[in-house]
Amino acid sequence: MASETRSDEPSGARADGPSEVRPDDRLAAQLDPATTVLLTVECQRGVVGPRSALPELADTARKSGALAQVARLVSGAHAAGVQVLHAVAERRPDGRGANHNARLFRAAERLPVQQLTGTEAVRIAEPIPVGEEDLVVRRLHGLSPIAGTDVDALLRNFGCRTLIVTGVSANVAVPAAVFDAVNLGYTAVVPADAIAGVPADYTAAMIRNTLALVATVTTADSVLDCFRRASGRR
Repeated sequence: MASETRSDEPSGARADGPSEVRPDDRLAAQLDPATTVLLTVECQRGVVGPRSALPELADTARKSGALAQVARLVSGAHAAGVQVLHAVAERRPDGRGANHNARLFRAAERLPVQQLTGTEAVRIAEPIPVGEEDLVVRRLHGLSPIAGTDVDALLRNFGCRTLIVTGVSANVAVPAAVFDAVNLGYTAVVPADAIAGVPADYTAAMIRNTLALVATVTTADSVLDCFRRASGRR
C-alpha cells in the first residue's frame, strides 16, 4: 500500500521530536533492496535525447537535472543490488496495435521523430546506464508503463513491494505508473528531482497536489543514501 500520510516536504528531512520515527528511517524501511524495484519511464533517446520528438520535454528533463538524477539512481541501484526496469514506449512502422482513441496518440503519429521498434529512438538515453541484469519492457499501446504490460508480473516474480518511479513525463506516464502501482498494491516512491514534465513548473504542482497523496515523495539523494545504508549492512 502507498504511504498513508501526505507530506509536502520530501521524505528524508529530519523530524522535530526525538521520539518520532524520522522520515529517512521510514524511507529506509520502504527501500529494502530485496523488495524494491527502480522503474525508469520513457527515458529513451526519442523522448529525452538530443533528437527528441518532444524537444521541450527533453530540454526540461536535462536542464532540470532530472535525467542526470535518473542516471545516478540507476547506478546506485546497480551498486545496491536493486532490480532496474526500463519502460519504453514504441510503435510498429505500420502502427498496428497502437491507440488512436485520444488526442495525444493522434498528435504522436504526426511527430517528426517516431518511436519505432528497433530504431535508435527507443534505446535508453545517455547518461543512463543499462546493466546486464536490467530488463527493458516495451509497450505498443496505452498511456501507462504498467497497465497491459509485463511489468506487474515481473514485479511479483521479483518479490517487489516498493516501486521507485522515475522519468517522464509528469504530465501523463509518470502519474499513470504511480496510480497503477498503488492500485496493484505496491508502495510507490517518487524522487521529485528525478521526474520531469512540461511546462517545467507543472511537475512541482503535480507532485504537491496529486502524487504526494498516494506516494512517498522524496529526493534522489535520500534514495541513494538508503541504498548505501542497506549495502553497508550486508
